[in-house]
Amino acid sequence: MKDGLIVSLLSIFPRKRGAWFMGVVARAGLSRLLQRWFVRTYGLDMSEAEHPIEHYPTLEALFTRKLRAGVRPIDTSADVIVSPADAAVAFAGRSVGGAVEVAPGRRLVLADLLGEPVDGEHDVAVLYLSPKDYHRVHQPREGRLDRWRYLPGTLWPVFPAAVRKIDNLFAKNERAWVRVVTDRGPLWSVMVGAYGVGRITLDHTDLVTNTGGPAQVVAPDPAIPVTRGAPLGTFHLGSTVVLVAPPGRWAWTIRAGDLPRVGRPIARAVS
Repeated sequence: MKDGLIVSLLSIFPRKRGAWFMGVVARAGLSRLLQRWFVRTYGLDMSEAEHPIEHYPTLEALFTRKLRAGVRPIDTSADVIVSPADAAVAFAGRSVGGAVEVAPGRRLVLADLLGEPVDGEHDVAVLYLSPKDYHRVHQPREGRLDRWRYLPGTLWPVFPAAVRKIDNLFAKNERAWVRVVTDRGPLWSVMVGAYGVGRITLDHTDLVTNTGGPAQVVAPDPAIPVTRGAPLGTFHLGSTVVLVAPPGRWAWTIRAGDLPRVGRPIARAVS
């Protein structure tokens, strides 16, 4: 089925209920029967996984697998941001009028994405995780985690055809973000849910999205120290990570189409 047709069908289908049902299936013991099909269909590299496929009791457990120690070394250079995820770059650049163009004629409005006012322009990177990717997300820079937020929403798919069809898509889907105050200012890491199971968990809280809970905003006191490459959260199917930083502090070293991996540099400090 073509991606465009999938998007059209989902416009009349109860997306969140469908995602809930898919989650029930993926967490059921019988979903183990789908694992080898999933690996073959999407080309998962199981040689990088912490355990062989037989270890994982459900499809969701396979999807949220950890990697073997040392598979994703974290760059320790003082002047870099590292990739928080294994992903494909959909956009890397500066916002214009508080928004970035993620597809021809389709914008992502930063204030809508974050759920709060955004002053001026920002540097933004949009990183898309496909089904074959490792779906744990890591801290892109050390600092102090001083705020996190959960914004309920719908669950559109986030593959390119959907992004081309639906304006401001990432700001419509369920999402959660954490803000880390680094030595060069704040850095937002936004985890955007997608059609599928749709759940996001964050490592520093018991938040589980797509479970009917209310919007939340939390400012831990004191702020939580975090290290570069530390666990940040997990996608339980899907999706996209959006990084947002104040302008002029960092220069992206990636461009659309690149395939960064966790821990590899994606931006350097501007002197």
